Amino acid sequence: MEMNASYTSFVAVGDSFTEGMSDLMPDGSYRGWADLLAARLAAREPGFRYANLAVRGKLIGQIAEDQAPVAAAMGADVVTLVGGLNDALRPKVDMGRVRGHLEEAVGLLAPSCKTLVLMRSPGRNGPVMDRFRPRMEELFVIIEELAARHGALVVDLYGAAALADPRMWDVDRLHLTAEGHRRVAEAVWQTLGLPPEQDWRTDLPATAPPGWAARRSQDLSFARRHLLPWVGRRLTGRSSGDGRPAKRPELLPYEATAAEPLS
Repeated sequence: MEMNASYTSFVAVGDSFTEGMSDLMPDGSYRGWADLLAARLAAREPGFRYANLAVRGKLIGQIAEDQAPVAAAMGADVVTLVGGLNDALRPKVDMGRVRGHLEEAVGLLAPSCKTLVLMRSPGRNGPVMDRFRPRMEELFVIIEELAARHGALVVDLYGAAALADPRMWDVDRLHLTAEGHRRVAEAVWQTLGLPPEQDWRTDLPATAPPGWAARRSQDLSFARRHLLPWVGRRLTGRSSGDGRPAKRPELLPYEATAAEPLS
């Protein structure tokens, strides 16, 4: 990758990870790594344009059908595609279908942009996530194969121990904190050949782990507020993104808002 490359436009495609949950802003909106990356790219390039088509809860088939064609038509310099993890985390999944949808999306996006970026998504340490690791790793093999075939870049977040630290994850245990999103933005920035500003892989400072009572309280709160509603949506076929539009559906000149600082 060319160092200090120039990019004039960026389109983000995916699910809640790319929408920005749980990097919550004071106005109730979500920022996230893609918005952070766009702000940094815009600071380098006058007239920089940005679109974020990602919507929480979307499966890779929905991303391939609804978002990929729109993104391809925009003809951006950079497109990021992160999807398939929502499929892998479901009780039952056909990984062959996941592969087919990913192939469809990548095959459409790769020739439409200057640089396509795929990811090996981060995974939180813990027993719940451990159950799904074989599926996640199967998904990542597919992503690596598609990247090699189509000349896409891959950001390996899964291989970073720092992003597996539970302190990088929100109380729902599914989405990164603001610090986690900041590190993902830096990882993509560096993968694009831009000068590093920090080591995004650096471990958090060591702290004493919470005691047994605190852990049990956290587990009960997580189950009540997040796990049970998530299971309920899976059983009824609903999604947290049903009916929700993309937050930046058009490729327009980027302007930061008061709720969206540059760093």
